[in-house]
Amino acid sequence: MSRTPLPYSADDISALARSLRAQLAGRAEPPGHVEWLNMLAKAVGCRNFQHFRAQTAEQAMAQTMAQTAAQDHPDATVEAPPSADPVKVLKVARCFDAAGALLRWPPKRSERDLCLWVLWSRIFAGRAMSEGEVNDVLRAAHRFGDHVLLRRELCDFGLLDRTRDGSVYRRVERRPPPEALAMIRRLKATPAAGRAPS
Repeated sequence: MSRTPLPYSADDISALARSLRAQLAGRAEPPGHVEWLNMLAKAVGCRNFQHFRAQTAEQAMAQTMAQTAAQDHPDATVEAPPSADPVKVLKVARCFDAAGALLRWPPKRSERDLCLWVLWSRIFAGRAMSEGEVNDVLRAAHRFGDHVLLRRELCDFGLLDRTRDGSVYRRVERRPPPEALAMIRRLKATPAAGRAPS
């Protein structure tokens, strides 16, 4: 049975090493094959290996489409990636108060993801943090009293990594999508208490 090769690269080898070290901390036995795949995927900002594989396939398809378009129309300019949807950004921005704190947890997954990116931007980059420090940042960044939900969602979404025993947390360095970048920029104009430099 043939296998489709999946290219793997990391923007920052130091961040990759830190992520793998944090994921391996406290393990009594070496990880199995599937666990390694999930760990490597998390180290480059994916939720798990399935997410990495889907993202890689999506990028390959986009690249193929761009190459086909360039071959079919050599004189045409290839369109840039889609920019942020201002309507969506404005809608999600209403979930935040004037100080930039999250007022409510949106019902739609896509809206919650944008909120998670904003919270991610307020966590210190490149710094090991205790659970208490992460809780302090999240408490200051929202108003509905459930920092545990937000911490768990950040971990599940692959924006926050933690050791097996939950004693050390690190922000996972990723490039936010266009809408998330627009949200982060919009809310930086009204700094919330406890915001960390991103």
